[in-house]
Amino acid sequence: MENVFDAKDAQNYIDRINKLAPDTHGLWGKMTVDQMLAHCNVSYEMVYEPEKHKKPGSIAKFILKTFVKSKVVGDKAYSKDNPTAPQFIIVGRKDFDEEKKRLIGFIQKTQQLGASAFDGKESFSFGKLNAQEWNNMFAKHLNHHLAQFGV
Repeated sequence: MENVFDAKDAQNYIDRINKLAPDTHGLWGKMTVDQMLAHCNVSYEMVYEPEKHKKPGSIAKFILKTFVKSKVVGDKAYSKDNPTAPQFIIVGRKDFDEEKKRLIGFIQKTQQLGASAFDGKESFSFGKLNAQEWNNMFAKHLNHHLAQFGV
């Protein structure tokens, strides 16, 4: 798995994103490419712009930590057509260029902050994660959706 904290791997994600065009179609799923970019931004918004999202309550967080966390932060890649958490569902069309710019900026910021900034950092939904778990979560999500759009 790629390391989102490594400059070369981060650039690889950016290069893949730069191959997308506003008319790129997904190989599976229902999202448009602009919605996919906005969807991928949600993971980073929860870290860098948490005020945009409602935190899960204690019961929901317990369920997420108990039943979902290992699938999200583990090593195994996502399968096609996994269910999407409500806060990640993007309704309506988005500005492709703006969402692309934001995603690239988030990837760069994460890489520049480095693994040490994320080791033990509190996750919106899963509690404290180590740097490898943060990496797995970001890398798996990016790989899944970039592959969905053929890049």
